[in-house]
Amino acid sequence: MSDPVLALDGAAYEGYVSVAEAPLHGMITLRSDLSAEKLKTALKSVLGLAVPRPRAVLENEEHSAAWMAPDELLLFVPYEMVEGVVVQLLEGLGHVHSLVVNVSDAQAVFTLQGGALREVIAKLAPVDSAPGQIEPGELRRTRFGQCAAAFWLLSDDAAKIICFRSVARYMFDQLKAAATPGHEVGIWS
Repeated sequence: MSDPVLALDGAAYEGYVSVAEAPLHGMITLRSDLSAEKLKTALKSVLGLAVPRPRAVLENEEHSAAWMAPDELLLFVPYEMVEGVVVQLLEGLGHVHSLVVNVSDAQAVFTLQGGALREVIAKLAPVDSAPGQIEPGELRRTRFGQCAAAFWLLSDDAAKIICFRSVARYMFDQLKAAATPGHEVGIWS
């Protein structure tokens, strides 16, 4: 088995908002009936998290659970633990109809840092990113330019963006262009 590598070798850009490829994340797609008691119990015992409400992300010190659709969660765990977590979830779910898949190497994750990150998002995604329309802990599935992606605000000046690894270079380049000094729009300031 080969060693895991980042899609862009940790690319980073310092603009009026910082853009960086995040370190490797363990990511698991979990599809099932999100109201099933066995699912709730398995998620709580394995990750220490409840099922998030629609468009929410729940986090603790080590793990995150992001609501992606009425029957889908995206789980974040330390990269080196992902296979063990998949096994534990499958054991906990038992015969509950579900899909539990390690998607860590199919995705790329980027971080945005800076007070104007909502503006950078607004330039690229058809989502109202104004304060009051999306707040920290909320997730949106959308498009950034021509890329399917999801993002959530960690705080008012930090966000994560997830896209397919195959479009990581395109995503990074468009985020970098949107965050270039001198290209500020000045909305919400």
